[in-house]
Amino acid sequence: MNVTRKHIISLLIILIIFAGAISVASAYTGTGFSHNVPTSKYHDMSASDILSKYSKTDCHVEESGVCTQVVDGDTIYLDNGEKIRFVGVNTPERGVEGYITSKNFVQKLCLNKKVGIDVDDSKHSDRYGRTLGVVIVDGKNVNEMLLKEGLAEIMYMPPSEFYPYDWADGDTHVASSHSSSSSNSQPTSAESTSSSDSANYVGNANTGKFHVASCNSVSKMAEGNKIFFSSRDDAVSQGYVPCKICNP
Repeated sequence: MNVTRKHIISLLIILIIFAGAISVASAYTGTGFSHNVPTSKYHDMSASDILSKYSKTDCHVEESGVCTQVVDGDTIYLDNGEKIRFVGVNTPERGVEGYITSKNFVQKLCLNKKVGIDVDDSKHSDRYGRTLGVVIVDGKNVNEMLLKEGLAEIMYMPPSEFYPYDWADGDTHVASSHSSSSSNSQPTSAESTSSSDSANYVGNANTGKFHVASCNSVSKMAEGNKIFFSSRDDAVSQGYVPCKICNP
């Protein structure tokens, strides 16, 4: 059979559609967090109405800029091109229930407005190059608002200057991959890390991976990035993923 140009174009179209279907089916959903807060809840509320519900934050503005884009409920762009990731919180990903409400909430408070950022001094940026920090509008902590409004879950990933449990209500959801599977209690510094003398596992705060103490990667790790864990479960509960070389 002669293969014509028409056949080739038809085949390409089929392949593109097939690839798109696979992409949708395997779309990133993060921790899977979702919520059922309706978009209508904030429809008739102004930014001032929302801000008036909250007290001034203890966080300090270290840099500021105009929010030019809201990617989703926990990520925005500033007019200097800097991408800001709201530290300590996680909102629904695109395609997950609650995504639109969380995003619209942040748009109402931040879009085209000057916002302040209290940068996480313990971990300035994540592995994707996004600046980690608290977003501040009119002296109020937007990260805290997202948690208390039920629009985000706690995602505490030490080391961090901020402890999001302090912002949340008692029934605030905690990211399952960053909380203990055996307990719903809030982690303390003593529970989440151990001294280097007793640690069996060492995490890298920069890469988010953890290793057995004898792994060659540990010796190459900057001291400031080392997080010590007494058990594998402890490392996993804090959101660290196992090294593919030493397979802890």
